[in-house]
Amino acid sequence: MTSTGADDRLRILLVNWQDRENPQAGGAEIHLHEIFGRLAGRGHEVRAVVGGWPGAPARTTLDGIGITRVGGRFSFPFGVRKAVRQELATQPADVVIEDINKVPLYAPRWLEVPVVALVPHLFGGTAFSEASWPVASVVWAAERRIPAVYAQTPFQVISESTADDLETRGIDRARIRVIHPGIDHSVFAPSPETPRENDPTVLYVGRLKRYKGIDHVLRAIRMLRETIPELRFDIAGRGDDLRRLERLVSELGLSDTVRFLGFVPEDEKVDRLRRAWVAVYPSPKEGWGIVNVEAAACGTPVVASDSPGLRESVAAGASGFLVEHGDPQAWADALRSLLRDSGAADRMSAGCVEHAARFSWDRAADETEAHLETVLADRVRQHE
Repeated sequence: MTSTGADDRLRILLVNWQDRENPQAGGAEIHLHEIFGRLAGRGHEVRAVVGGWPGAPARTTLDGIGITRVGGRFSFPFGVRKAVRQELATQPADVVIEDINKVPLYAPRWLEVPVVALVPHLFGGTAFSEASWPVASVVWAAERRIPAVYAQTPFQVISESTADDLETRGIDRARIRVIHPGIDHSVFAPSPETPRENDPTVLYVGRLKRYKGIDHVLRAIRMLRETIPELRFDIAGRGDDLRRLERLVSELGLSDTVRFLGFVPEDEKVDRLRRAWVAVYPSPKEGWGIVNVEAAACGTPVVASDSPGLRESVAAGASGFLVEHGDPQAWADALRSLLRDSGAADRMSAGCVEHAARFSWDRAADETEAHLETVLADRVRQHE
């Protein structure tokens, strides 16, 4: 559905902790900009109130979205209400999108404008695996209030797993719309000019966080190296778990097998996804698993944890395998099936590409546009 005239234009105000230029930005910010940048390109008026960082301009425009930055990473929740109210007083909005990807800001409590809650995923108990006890307790307690505060709020979520999580917490499933993320198929695609690595190569791309479970893959790699001595495991990404993982690599005797690549630019990321024999994603819980779809689009199978979010981004048996999280032996067995010969990954390539073709940002924008129009039309009917 595409708006064609001024009468169809939606006035949308986004509220998120960060925009995509923020040094701390990640997948949630890419998701927000990919979808709402497209809606801005269709003629909708899209603005955003976000947190800033030292030296950041207070106002800018990104992807056609007018950005207002308030405070910083930790002070943003204390200034956001005033900033949003000022923004709405200057330019009214038809709908406010609260992107709940840190802790909720409880926008329905302090806004009269219709609110749609956009949820990549909720942390729940996994917060205690990553953050300090005091911080994790704050996140856990903040999420516990979602059913009470957002009981009458429409939700847009990125996976059935997140929808299930919200429903378990007490949100009416009828209020939840699942719209899967997309990828850029002009970038992530197989290339005949890019062959697989000569040596069996496993690739991880993502943040280096304790909860991501990379240590389980390292232990599986240690098992596999006994029969596949030429095995390589490349880890691309940055994060505060790097030093612990480096120590573990040394303890396992894998210093000549594992390479920490640090941050890799997008073109190198695509090249490595094409060259790898298999990509891995060992997290116990995610809202989605966009790198799994990116790898599949490049024709590379994925082994991922059979966990919420990830199990939707991998077509088990077609674009890769799902294994029990935290079981190194299960990981070793699944990886072995794709590393035993150089053609194993190629034999799954067609299924990988077919699976990835289901997900595009244009489709996600279409479905988001239709969802917002439905939400607003329902509100008008309720007030007639």
